[in-house]
Amino acid sequence: MQPKLVPELEVSSLEDSLRFYVELAGFRVLYGRPEEGFVFLDRDGVHLMLEEAEGPGRRFHKSVLERPFGRGVNFQIQVDDVDALWERMRDAAPISLPYETRWYRRENEELGHHQFVVADPDGYLLRFFTSLGVRPATG
Repeated sequence: MQPKLVPELEVSSLEDSLRFYVELAGFRVLYGRPEEGFVFLDRDGVHLMLEEAEGPGRRFHKSVLERPFGRGVNFQIQVDDVDALWERMRDAAPISLPYETRWYRRENEELGHHQFVVADPDGYLLRFFTSLGVRPATG
């Protein structure tokens, strides 16, 4: 079953983005439409679509894209082993937030994360995390 929300990111180079998303971040290509400069990616149920901004495909945006793309948003992506992903990515991609342990309050409890934030080749921010579980709120 496909999720009800699948972000579609316009990218400047599909080749560069695929190198980042597939080789570094561990996504796999579910399918593509090379004639449109488009791919549909999956990483353990996390779906993303990538489309080359100046490619032959259909354009939804009429304005000019300026780097960094996706300003004002970061995509939180849960992974089974953020430690291994951090080791693979920390010297290979621009890190926006180094690896950390963070607890987020939700009502009377806190959700724990090991996490880091990395920028893809166009500046889209990805916050990869592994859950540490839930504990009572501390204050």
